[in-house]
Amino acid sequence: MQPSEILDLIKAKFADVSVEEQTKALVVPREKLLGVAEFLKGGELAFDRLDCLTAVDRGDKIELVYIFLSMTKRCSIWLKVFLPMDNLKIESLSSLWRSADWFEREVYDLFGVQFLNHPDLRRILNPDSWTVHPLRKDFTSPDFIKKPQ
Repeated sequence: MQPSEILDLIKAKFADVSVEEQTKALVVPREKLLGVAEFLKGGELAFDRLDCLTAVDRGDKIELVYIFLSMTKRCSIWLKVFLPMDNLKIESLSSLWRSADWFEREVYDLFGVQFLNHPDLRRILNPDSWTVHPLRKDFTSPDFIKKPQ
C-alpha cells in the first residue's frame, strides 16, 4: 500500500486530520488521537507497532511525534499532535500498543505530558520528588546540581 493511499483512507474517515507539508506527517487533533490510532491498528491498515513516541518543546506548545509501523504492509506513518503548554493532557495509547507504556512514561518524565488512562504513569529517569521536566525550555536546574563556574 502506498503512503498516499493510507493518507486517503485516514482523511476519508477523519476529516479534521491534515498533512504537514514539510514532514508529510499526519497532524491529528488531540481529541481524535485515540480514534485515529484504533483505525491505524485495526482493519486493512494493520499498523501493528508503535515504534517511537517522542516530544519537542516548541516554546508555546509541545509537539508529540508518533511513528507507527505495519510489518504486513511494510510501511510506516508519522502522526503529530500539538498540545498547548497550559493543557498537557492526552489519551494514552498503552491499551493499543504495549510499547506506549514506556514511551509515554519517558515523555511524561522529560516534558510533563499527562497521558490519561495510562496504567502506571510515573517518572522513570528523574527523581520522583522533582517537579521540573528537564527537556522543556523553561527548565531550570534544581539547586543541588552544581553548575560549572
